[in-house]
Amino acid sequence: MQTFYIKKVFVRAKIARDMSAIMDFPRKAHVPRVEKSTLPKLRISIVEYLNTAPLVWGFKHGPLRGKYDLSFTVPSLCAEALRSREADVAIIPAIEYQRIDDLVILPEMAIASKTRVRSLLVASKMPIEKVRNIALDRSSRSTQALTKILCERRWKIAPEFLEMAPDLSSMLIRADAAMVIGDPALRISLAMEADARRGEAGEQVCDAASVGINDDSTLHIYDVVEQWRKMTTLPAVLAVWAARRHVATPEVVTDFQMSRDFGMKHLQDISTNAAAELNLPVNKLQRYLTENINFRLDDENLRGLALYFTIAGEMGLIPRVKPVEMAGREQVRDAIAAYAKPR
Repeated sequence: MQTFYIKKVFVRAKIARDMSAIMDFPRKAHVPRVEKSTLPKLRISIVEYLNTAPLVWGFKHGPLRGKYDLSFTVPSLCAEALRSREADVAIIPAIEYQRIDDLVILPEMAIASKTRVRSLLVASKMPIEKVRNIALDRSSRSTQALTKILCERRWKIAPEFLEMAPDLSSMLIRADAAMVIGDPALRISLAMEADARRGEAGEQVCDAASVGINDDSTLHIYDVVEQWRKMTTLPAVLAVWAARRHVATPEVVTDFQMSRDFGMKHLQDISTNAAAELNLPVNKLQRYLTENINFRLDDENLRGLALYFTIAGEMGLIPRVKPVEMAGREQVRDAIAAYAKPR
């Protein structure tokens, strides 16, 4: 089994001493004028989904507004921006940390889910054990990897996989099952909430018409995180803030944590804005952000991340399992490997 550790990337910046306490300067001593910085803003690539909004609310609406250059796209393209150096910091699918060199993870922040996420789904026209092929939403490489892991390790199937745009009706015309993520998946979860019943494998079973598919078939809908939790007893880390090593300064880490904290204090505002854009109930969106999404990279989430990387390495979904390096984390662990419990 591969080993993991968190490596301290930099130490805290030194704080200058107050020299006036030990030296008697003249009252009108010359003080050099500090020139305004002409350095370009750091470029941040952000996923444009509801579950990322609390992490960036401080950058968009809070005291950090205007400090960074923000761009919004889908998860896979965030990773590409970081890989091609078109971005300095990006929120990337967790699996992409293993595929891009010279990155560190900003500590204590993530998009994770402890039990059930409702915005990562596999919808199938039959019980999952019978499917022959699965259409994958091309927007997220991390959920693709999670789905492949579940197929092999939990559902014991070896389907053909094909990538498609995230349109459930079109995907289910081409394949027996479809993986969808983000706001489209959340919309499906909310649409079937009133009428779905539990199937034998813990999936939600509902009429296709209830989720906007115009036929009289039945769908089996599997929550990817719920299935992962049943298999591993651990949470799933879906995305992390990752940065080029040289830009992950203490100031940058602090700013990102401040933005997250600001967002967590404004979940009502975030939900209200999203409700207007998505045409969904405010209370259900706020419940999603508070009950289904976890925005921290705590020890339990780290254990889930470690196991995810371990299995991905075993299955050849990543080239190799590289060390997990946290930027500026003072309280380091000797090895995350201990977290990856033997299966």
